[in-house]
Amino acid sequence: MKHIAEELLSIKAVTLSPSQPYTWASGIKSPIYCDNRITMSYPKVRRDIAKSLAELIKQTYPDAEVIAGTATAGIPHAAWVADLLDLPMVYIRGKAKDHGKQNQIEGHITKNQKMVIIEDLISTGGSVIDAAEAATREGADVLGAVAIFSYQLPKGADNFEKAKLSFLTLTNYTELLSVALEKNYISADDLTLLEEWKTAPEKWNK
Repeated sequence: MKHIAEELLSIKAVTLSPSQPYTWASGIKSPIYCDNRITMSYPKVRRDIAKSLAELIKQTYPDAEVIAGTATAGIPHAAWVADLLDLPMVYIRGKAKDHGKQNQIEGHITKNQKMVIIEDLISTGGSVIDAAEAATREGADVLGAVAIFSYQLPKGADNFEKAKLSFLTLTNYTELLSVALEKNYISADDLTLLEEWKTAPEKWNK
């Protein structure tokens, strides 16, 4: 969705720096940095995202019975979407608590309840795949995942295929670069570098 890409760029939830790459927590060097938590501070943007995610779920997963957010970035978006769809909402921790009831899923799910997981960002897919596995262990029927943005990394696509988990995003790296060029956030030379990173990100670490 082009308008979502435009909004992410306009509020600097996504920034592009091909000449001075960022270093992710994983150690990967990248010319792009995405922090969708920023969208919480912009009411219009967060409403547009919530409405678009809700519509995507209605179209793709019409049988959804519960909306799950990944901790922590997926939680607010899951809450807004669940409200729009009038569905129950839960959130899934990265790991089970080590005290109390030792829950990994907060909220209530029933056996075989059809679940859609909301994540803010897809890179390699690890966190949302782990969340889906945790939900499945606790009895949910995970239909798939939706997210705001995807880096479209080959490793991510491979991981989702291996996990047999479907996912959709509102916008992605390719669309965002097109919008960035159109809006003069980047030059044509920048675009070439940015496109090269998507196909072979490991080369930037050398």
